Amino acid sequence: MQIRRLAALVGAAAVIVTACSTGGGTAAPTGGAGADCTVGVSWNNFQQPRWAAHDQPNIKSTVEAGGGTYIDADANLSNEQQLTDVDTLISKGAKVLILLAQDNKAILPALQKAKDAGIPVIAYDRLIEDSSILYITFDNVLVGKAEAAAILAKVPEGNYVLIKGDPGDPNASTFLPQGWDEAGLKAAVDAGKIKILNGPDGTFTDAWKTEKAQSNMEAIIDKAVADGNKIDAILAENDSTALGVVGALTAKSYGFPPLSGQDGDPANLNNVALGKQYVDVWKNANELGKAAGAAALELCKGTAMASLTLPDGLLDPTVAPTAGLTAKDFTTPDGTVVKSFILQPTPLTAENLQLAVDGGQITKEDLCKGVDPATGPAACK
Repeated sequence: MQIRRLAALVGAAAVIVTACSTGGGTAAPTGGAGADCTVGVSWNNFQQPRWAAHDQPNIKSTVEAGGGTYIDADANLSNEQQLTDVDTLISKGAKVLILLAQDNKAILPALQKAKDAGIPVIAYDRLIEDSSILYITFDNVLVGKAEAAAILAKVPEGNYVLIKGDPGDPNASTFLPQGWDEAGLKAAVDAGKIKILNGPDGTFTDAWKTEKAQSNMEAIIDKAVADGNKIDAILAENDSTALGVVGALTAKSYGFPPLSGQDGDPANLNNVALGKQYVDVWKNANELGKAAGAAALELCKGTAMASLTLPDGLLDPTVAPTAGLTAKDFTTPDGTVVKSFILQPTPLTAENLQLAVDGGQITKEDLCKGVDPATGPAACK
């Protein structure tokens, strides 16, 4: 399927796509950087299932296929530990750093150390506001737009709850809400068609923690019941928060209003099949990892960020940047211009879950766990 068609579907609040993304295999970048290229990756929290299952294996295999060496460290949600981890990665000889920042402000001293040492930095999936970095992520505005488009099409009027992610992550505070509004949420609120039950800005979730999202949602449910309000739809910014919402709805025996999420985590895809989550915007992290590994190898070779080009055939065409395979300018919320590769997401509902199976995101067995084949989605027949 062409990316143009995906964008059109999102704009029309449709969530069915007609091509699959392949998760297997890594195209070896041309002109490998050689054994002198050590790529260091600082994870903010490697316990989140996505990083270990998809991102890390593809970064590592792409780097190693190009002749480089992969090293990493896990900060386990600690800003202080992440600063120490970056020091350690530099001391181990990292020639390029890939940083998944726990906090985009707290990471700045580590970024400065890398800059002082002449080490290029890739901001992976979370923006760091600095003109020196290369930003590699999915189109998070389009992710938010896909989430809201699907929910608004299902529930165009009623009472909404907004469950956001960590307030220190620009994805949670800026890009995803921008996508929600582009899909029509703000217009519907302004027109009086939609009421936000938990305040105009919704509820943030520290560290995107499922447990925190659940406790927040339980309090929102209690207040809604006390006030005599029915919850008609829920916009949750990602899958870990969506899991917390499902946990709260289950604990309160509330039923399952249409709910959004993103990432394509197996538990959430299973919830889509079970009818507990309506849409999950799949960010094919296998492809994102390949892009970061290939870009790191190019940076090791001394390629200027403005000249970075990803190898032809590296990425599945359904998720490859619409702007092409050469790094493009991206203007951050504070007006800083950085070079970037922005990949495209795929919205999934019960109607097109087979895409996740075909793309290697989840097995049919895990997708269909607890699903009645007679009444479940086509992917579980």
